[in-house]
Amino acid sequence: MTLMLITIGILLAVFAASFVVEALRQRPVTPAKLYWAPDLPIQYTEIDGNRIRYIKTGSGPTLVLLHTLRTQLDIFEKVVPTLAKSFTVYAPDYPGHGFSDIPKTDYEPELFVKAVEGFLDKLDLNDVTLAGISIGGVIPLIIAAKQNPRVTKVIAINPYDYGDGTGLARANIFAWLTVYVGKVPVLGEAFMRLRNADVEARIIRGGVANPSAITPGFADQANASGRRPEHYQAFLNLLRHAHLWDAAREHYSDIKVPVLVVYGERDWSRPDERRRTVAAIPNAKMETIPEGGHFLSLDQPKRLADLIASFAKS
Repeated sequence: MTLMLITIGILLAVFAASFVVEALRQRPVTPAKLYWAPDLPIQYTEIDGNRIRYIKTGSGPTLVLLHTLRTQLDIFEKVVPTLAKSFTVYAPDYPGHGFSDIPKTDYEPELFVKAVEGFLDKLDLNDVTLAGISIGGVIPLIIAAKQNPRVTKVIAINPYDYGDGTGLARANIFAWLTVYVGKVPVLGEAFMRLRNADVEARIIRGGVANPSAITPGFADQANASGRRPEHYQAFLNLLRHAHLWDAAREHYSDIKVPVLVVYGERDWSRPDERRRTVAAIPNAKMETIPEGGHFLSLDQPKRLADLIASFAKS
């Protein structure tokens, strides 16, 4: 009985301390410039009442890049300069991500699909190649399955449509704890309020085959965005609805535009999950990049940029 009371007391103390830690957390300053391209203007637009951050650069056919869960448009820092030589490149931050607004809502796939379709409509983009990583790889597939006339090609990179939404847990023990503790009401909130930069950096490194692929700037910006008020709540909500991304496969058979599916050899997905996804998409092509992890744009930027450019131009 005494041990139980001590345990309960410790848990309550940790729970209370988590609020203090969060209240004292240093809030980030919204960056006025990109650390990797200071001369490239950061722009904003409003989609469904939310202020969305994005960039536009280059000239040529329209290419829209979509980032992973929990990250932001900076994940494309290594490929945008190359792709901008041949394409007009756009890259937005989703709601609740990066430095876009953080609405109090459920972070289900439909939220992200509506945000991207709204982005295409607001900027009146046509003949678009949608290319994205992780949930950013599934969003274009869902939009294509809806036969959105603005989208003519899709490049799905390590699409996050497997494992009942727990693919992130395969990155490493820190990611595993984040996913499974995060699913527990109350405990998940306390756990996230106690987050720190070192743990988050370790989770991010679980997304690449070579840890040196994570640039200091990217790690700093990912940490900064995660310090924004209510960011952790949005992320937890996303984790708790992540199983819904698996359902996207049910609609892949409706896709009529050309699709390239790209996997990193060391992505979190398993071979059978990859085959299942590709088989579900009519006439899809598949490429596997050696020594690449989940964040392929950081891990293998040259090979990925070459694949994107080649397919988008074909």
